[in-house]
Amino acid sequence: MDMDYDVIIAGGGMVGGLLAAALAQPSLISAKAPPLSVCVLEPHLPDAFPLNSPDCTKEQAYAKQTSSPPDYDLRVSAVSIASQRMFEHVGAWQGVLNRRVCPYDELLVWDGETNGRTHFRANSIGHPALGFIVENRVLQLALLETLQQQPSVEIKSSARCESFIANHREVRVRLDTGEQLSARLLVGADGANSQIRQQSGIGFSKESYEQQALVASVETTLPQQSITWQRFVPAGPQAMLPLCGSRASIVWYESAERIAELRDLDTGQLKIALENAFPDELGGIEHIHSQGSFPLVKAHAERYVSQRVALIGDAAHSVHPLAGQGVNLGLLDAGALAEVIMASRTKGHDIGDLQWLERYERWRRGDNAIMIQALDSIHKAFNPQPQVFQQLRSLALSTVNKTAPVKELLMRQAMGLTGDLPQLAKG
Repeated sequence: MDMDYDVIIAGGGMVGGLLAAALAQPSLISAKAPPLSVCVLEPHLPDAFPLNSPDCTKEQAYAKQTSSPPDYDLRVSAVSIASQRMFEHVGAWQGVLNRRVCPYDELLVWDGETNGRTHFRANSIGHPALGFIVENRVLQLALLETLQQQPSVEIKSSARCESFIANHREVRVRLDTGEQLSARLLVGADGANSQIRQQSGIGFSKESYEQQALVASVETTLPQQSITWQRFVPAGPQAMLPLCGSRASIVWYESAERIAELRDLDTGQLKIALENAFPDELGGIEHIHSQGSFPLVKAHAERYVSQRVALIGDAAHSVHPLAGQGVNLGLLDAGALAEVIMASRTKGHDIGDLQWLERYERWRRGDNAIMIQALDSIHKAFNPQPQVFQQLRSLALSTVNKTAPVKELLMRQAMGLTGDLPQLAKG
């Protein structure tokens, strides 16, 4: 039998989960907005993660206690202050804190060719942190727990959208289980290979950087210092993200051939290669717990909306990961779409109406295009260059380091505190 919802979200990851949590609590955005019924389709739920405080398990139906904390996931995100605020507003940030999170209050960027550098410090602009390094699984679990406390949300954990048909009245979704659902709006939060985007016929421009990223979860001989380190060399940037204690996540961007060579090294050789890429004050590599790799691309959907369909997160765009902005852009998409949906609902309009959905597209697509281009320009600026450009690059880093207003602006942008922010992202 068909089941009706206001919104069906294909994808219950970080971005889709945040949207669902916001829609389930309309008073967060508009006191007059009535509740919405939401169905989240997420066929791949994350493994459970123990809570740090036994008291937190009373209302947590999803998380299951285990005897010891699991090892770190390879997939971590640099969560901006704006994103952290959205998690807090929907009630999910405590679930993150109850598991594992590492705030970082400094970011050190330097040119490996010239040693020009810029050092960003949160306390210089009156903030305790620039952002937070969090495992993707922890973020998703915290949102799922929040959703399970919302009576207007249903999570279908063993089904995905197989096909859909949209008309002037509704969108009808057929699941791979054979079940059929109907809703006023279908949201594609199903990643870079989005089936929702493809079935909507929305164009998608995609370009490879001809590079891959090696990701390694490591343990260092010295405790990490709440500092994110990023070094730019002609072959590609390298970053070390602090985790708890002596743990860190290393990201090394280079050609696919070089990444394959690194992955073929034995553990001792890889340790030496990683140690050579970062300052001595970070300590040696005590142990490499896990590693993986992925290709680097930039991509952008030609439209974010079509009849009764909206795209958010990686379904709409992919950016170079060097500044860690990918997930934050997606979370801002979710916050903006939730606000547009609530505004439509409050005024008694159809939340799937294309004219209202286009307000979301106008709000977010331009901002995302600017970020895609900015990150692409940074990537190109540190590609192999004649010596004169190397000197200019070094001068630029040194000048930024000495110019407080410019540093503050760049920090606020990285923290997600500039531009037209959704209500959920504001302090």
